Amino acid sequence: MKLVSVDQMRVLERRSDELGVSYASLMETAGVAVARSVRRFLGGAAGQRILVLVGPGNNGGDGLVAARQLHDWGAVVTAVLLAPRPSDDATFNAVAERRIEWVTPDAPGFEAMLQARLAGADAVLDAVLGTGRSRPLAGAIREVLAAVGAARAHTRLKVVAVDVPTGVDADSGAADPAVLRADLTVTLGFPKTGLFRHPGAAMVGALEIADIGLPNGLGDGITAELLTAGGVRALLPERPSQANKGTFGRALVVAGCGNYPGAAALACHGALRSGAGLVTLAATPAVGRAAAAALPEPTHLPLQPAGQDAIAGTAVETLVPAMLQYDALLLGCGLGQHPETRLFVERLLLGDLTLPPRLLIDADALNFLASLPQWWERLPQGAVLTPHPGEMARLLGSTVAEVQADRIGAGLAAAAQWRLVVVLKGAHTIIAAPDGRWRLSPFANPVLASAGTGDVLAGIIAGLMAQGASPFDGASVGVYLHGAAGEAFARAHGDAGLLASDLCALLPDVMRAVKAGGPVEHRRI
Repeated sequence: MKLVSVDQMRVLERRSDELGVSYASLMETAGVAVARSVRRFLGGAAGQRILVLVGPGNNGGDGLVAARQLHDWGAVVTAVLLAPRPSDDATFNAVAERRIEWVTPDAPGFEAMLQARLAGADAVLDAVLGTGRSRPLAGAIREVLAAVGAARAHTRLKVVAVDVPTGVDADSGAADPAVLRADLTVTLGFPKTGLFRHPGAAMVGALEIADIGLPNGLGDGITAELLTAGGVRALLPERPSQANKGTFGRALVVAGCGNYPGAAALACHGALRSGAGLVTLAATPAVGRAAAAALPEPTHLPLQPAGQDAIAGTAVETLVPAMLQYDALLLGCGLGQHPETRLFVERLLLGDLTLPPRLLIDADALNFLASLPQWWERLPQGAVLTPHPGEMARLLGSTVAEVQADRIGAGLAAAAQWRLVVVLKGAHTIIAAPDGRWRLSPFANPVLASAGTGDVLAGIIAGLMAQGASPFDGASVGVYLHGAAGEAFARAHGDAGLLASDLCALLPDVMRAVKAGGPVEHRRI
């Protein structure tokens, strides 16, 4: 699904108008779609008491259409007009003609009336300021939002936002201190980037994307996408019934040291659960034995050890003859920081060797690279890097704060400069390709903030690439499946207590749900 900026959405609406689908038609369709979402969210419309907060411009117009529709379905609606509407405003006139109650903040007794309506309300529809918001919240808008927030503190009042919660910047995700957190946001046409950037993302609640009738194909030129189950389904490697293990590729995992043998097992487990036909662990004998005790399925390629059961620099001589038998190579999980292992990584990646056609670099291997000048110039184009924000900061020579301040910009700039696929992990993981395309994960789940989950993700991506997925597609599918598995755990057990190995057990069910075409439930969309 396309992911848009505010300016891109304005262009799409203008082009729609030029093609004969007018602004008025888009508003009508959007308002009805919002009303449907409210009705579904509340379990029906008849008898529900709903306050609609109406701002200026199109967002307020969408809210008025929704108010009219909810009234027609039997809801008891009050429209709170927080800005004047033009005398020829058809959306407001349709509300007035139905004798729907409407009030303005300058009306006598407004505050008492608002408190009374809020005390009995089931829901508030926030249609105050949409994507055009650029000023701080003040005056009547701020006061009414505060009143709603206070009422919700001691009632079961639900808040539904139209397009974006009022006070959230739809591009940057910046949030005004007075923003009213939504339980549900119904965004219009396409999702906006600011809905997935913090702190605004925390104000969105559940997210639905409403079809507003834009002409088909209008957004085809947009290079940003939000990962969805439908999009991922089209990217999953095929599984023909006449296949054998060779059909599904061979992944080589170079991982682990004496301190982190579990990382090697988790990466291999992720690769196997993603569907790779054969996974081989290349590690020191001690790490291999520990991994085999936890996971018997991988085959093993013992590598020469150095101190602390780290991989020795001379181990490249053992690895090179074997590695070209594999379709994908994963390097880095739990390697540690031993100087001999650093030498091994340098010789392997920067030694002008012929590497397998798909390469993923993670964790400690990234940290080794970060200390080398112009390291990216010697890596094969299209390789996948999977840094967390700390690793990304080291690779860029910046700080974690700078990376987190503009995660999208950091990922896109790095992918373009390095000519590599960059997976910037974290809440709403970003997958950026060298050609400017990028995808965003819908998931932001604290349950995944647990040691070893990144090793599983690296293994999943490597397994998908071994099956033939391109680096960009393999990374995208892996990120989605990994996040969806985390959501499945959270639904069953809450947002804490996940072990990284739990993700591996959940992957087959997640993939089955994606392939079956049913919804993959999660908190965002």
